[in-house]
This record gives sequence, C-alpha cells and structure tokens, in this order.
Amino acid sequence: MGIATTNPATGELLKTFEPHKDQEIATKLDLAQQAFEHYRKTSFQQKSGWMQKAAEILEQQKADFAKIMTLEMGKTYNSAIAEVEKCAWVCRYYAEHAAQFLADVYVETDASKSFIKYQPLGVILAIMPWNFPFWQVFRFVAPALMAGNVGLLKHASNVPQCALAIEEIIQGAGFPQGVFQTLLIGADKIADLITDERIKAATLTGSELAGASLAAAAGKQIKKTVLELGGSDPFIVLESADLEAAVATATTARMLNNGQSCIAAKRFIVQEAIADKFEKLLLEKYQALKIGDPMQPDTDIGPLATPSILHDLDQQVQTCVKSGAKILIGGEALADHPGNFYPPTIVTELSPDSAIAQEEFFGPVALLFRIPNLDEAIKLANATPFGLGASAWTTNSQEQQRLIDEIEAGAVFINGMVKSDPRISFGGIKRSGYGRELGIHGIHEFVNIKTVWVK
Repeated sequence: MGIATTNPATGELLKTFEPHKDQEIATKLDLAQQAFEHYRKTSFQQKSGWMQKAAEILEQQKADFAKIMTLEMGKTYNSAIAEVEKCAWVCRYYAEHAAQFLADVYVETDASKSFIKYQPLGVILAIMPWNFPFWQVFRFVAPALMAGNVGLLKHASNVPQCALAIEEIIQGAGFPQGVFQTLLIGADKIADLITDERIKAATLTGSELAGASLAAAAGKQIKKTVLELGGSDPFIVLESADLEAAVATATTARMLNNGQSCIAAKRFIVQEAIADKFEKLLLEKYQALKIGDPMQPDTDIGPLATPSILHDLDQQVQTCVKSGAKILIGGEALADHPGNFYPPTIVTELSPDSAIAQEEFFGPVALLFRIPNLDEAIKLANATPFGLGASAWTTNSQEQQRLIDEIEAGAVFINGMVKSDPRISFGGIKRSGYGRELGIHGIHEFVNIKTVWVK
C-alpha cells in the first residue's frame, strides 16, 4: 500500500505522499536524540503546560481533525468528533497525574535511604494503526512525553494526513522541536529502525503478524516492546441479565467504528433460555441501522477502511456458510455502493470448534453462539487464541465473580461495554499482546525503574 489518502466511501484517490528517504529518516533520528538530551530535564510543570495546550488545540479544532479521520478511514463523523475529544481527555489526564505517577517511591531497607526512581528511556518508536488514527497515537503520546521520552510515529500508510496533523498539534502546543515527529515510511523500514541504537523501545498496535515481526526484530536487539494486537472479544449474556440493556449495548459494541475495533464484541455467547429472545431483539436492532455517507449525522455504519479489509471479511463470512453456518441478516458486500461497504451481519449455528471461529472478524459481523450454562459460557469465551477484553451480563453476584476470576482476558467488563479509559490500564494476554497502556501502568512501560540505595 502506498502512502496515500483514499476515500473509503467512494474509492477516490485524493492525495499521495512521497515517503521519507533514508537521509530524511536519519536526520529525524538525529533530531529526536538531540531533543531527548534536553527534553529529559524538563520539569513536569512545563511538560504539563504543553500537554494542556495540546488538549486545547484538539478541542478547538475538533471539527477539522474529525473530517480528516472520516475522509481517510471512513469512521462516522460523529464518532470521529468523540475520538478527538477523548484525545484531549488523555492529554489532560497525564498532564495532571504524571508527576504523581512518576514520583520517587521510598522503601525502608538497611540503607540510610533507598527509593525507586522513574526515568525516561529515550526515543520511542510508535507503530500505529488506521482504525483509531488519533486516539491510538495520543494514548501513547500523552504518557510517553510526560515521562520525558520523545516519540517517532510510523502511522498506517492510509492515514498520512492524520499523522501529519498530530505532529502539528504537538509542535503547536509548544513542545520542543524533535520531541515528536512523524515518519512517512512503509513497514519495510521498521526493522532497520529497530536496529538503530537511538531507538530505545517500541510500541505497536496492529495485527498479530505485525506484532510478531516487531517483537522478533526488537528481541534481537534486546529492546522492550509493548504490543496491543487483535481480539475476538466474547459478549456473554446469561439468563439473569437485563436483556434490553444487553442487546442495546451489544449492537453498539459490535458496530463501533464500523465494526473495526480490536475490543469490539465479536462473539455473542448467550444462555439457551434467553437465546431466542436475544436473537430476535438483536436482529431488530441490526435491521434499523443506517448504512451510508459517514459524514452524515444520521449514518450508523460507514465503509470499511480499505478494499482488502472488505474482501477478507467477505471471504470469512463465506467460509462460515461453507462450514454450515446460517446468515440471519447481511452476509454480502453491498454492490450498490461504490465504496467499501459491508452490511451488519449476524452469523448463527457456527461450530465453535471450526477453524473460522478462531479468527478475528474486523467489520460489522457478529457470531452468535448458544450455551446451556455458565460453565460452558466461560469455556467458550476462553476457547480462542486471543485475550483482550470480555463483556459479561448477569445480575447474579456469584456468576459475576466467576466471570471476573475465570475469563482469560486483559479486561472484564460486567454489565457494560469494553472500552479504553485514560484512568485504567488497557492491554491483553495470549495472542492479543503484552504490556499495558493508559492508567499508571501505561506511563511506567517506557521508563527505567531505577533502584537507588544510599548509606
């Protein structure tokens, strides 16, 4: 894929970008390293002021930034506005809490004085995806920069205008030159970057394949990585659940970002006693969703980001059908739309043991499974190589505790939709990756946790 803006709602190529050449990359690396030597000594008060200014810019220009996101990757304009506002929130959160999170922690030992000190590592490479082109970057930027690190962004090649806009925001907020830079490069340049001694660590949000590739390259250099990869999140609904609330949330949780979210609910695991009613209500919700121009305020579902994503999703659904599954609604790409549109789709009667049931579906496709009891619900929820998030619905406190204790995931939400929040840590286990973003744990990922002992 070239570095370009292609409108996914129309298929029109709008703008192309020349990738940075090797000499330009080297110059940016030099600038980043030079910036770090000075920036690492900057006070929390000063960094906080700049980060608060970044939040102000985001809020003041949110309409412009939202339009860029919708234009480049097809999310609805309303959801793009919400994304920009969330970015301002994470900037303010770390501006207000970083000093507390990174304060020296004193520990009584046999020394006269001993404590834990947190210090920045240096230049951090961030490899980010297209699906939340502002949020994914800012949830790295806010803690990393407040910790005293500097950042280099390799964004997805289909959202270059988002990448450049974020660099302008950071510069406009007053951060010194070189503290945050965008690299317009392809994935083929990442391995060389990782070998550069100026890069101290890397973070990636993306596919399993991309994560494995980065981890392998970084491992050879003994460099830390944080990986936030795919998910096949279960959405469990048990007999005692508030069914109306569960169905309403289920629809939102699956259709978030046109279905293109790692933490979207993807596998609906429903207790047999209420499965018929849940299926009926979910079908009604899906039938009411409006597909169309993502810039229009009444549009619920916009296009998928690229033609390849559309093709892959369609192939997955067809594989389900060949495996004996039944399609309740949707199931075929929309031929009457010029862009990458796929309708809301519900797949039932798919064997949970089939190979296709182990895959992540990145689009508005829900897999619906029926189970007899809580034991089977937990078993099926865990029967996946992924372990990012899980949503479970029950009013029974004992069931809630078992779900919390036994589901294999980085997050379990009871009677609510899985979401990221600056105040709480975010990340997965198994093939969903490792490390954490957000909260106090997120800012501790890219610091030297130094033990100091004085006598």
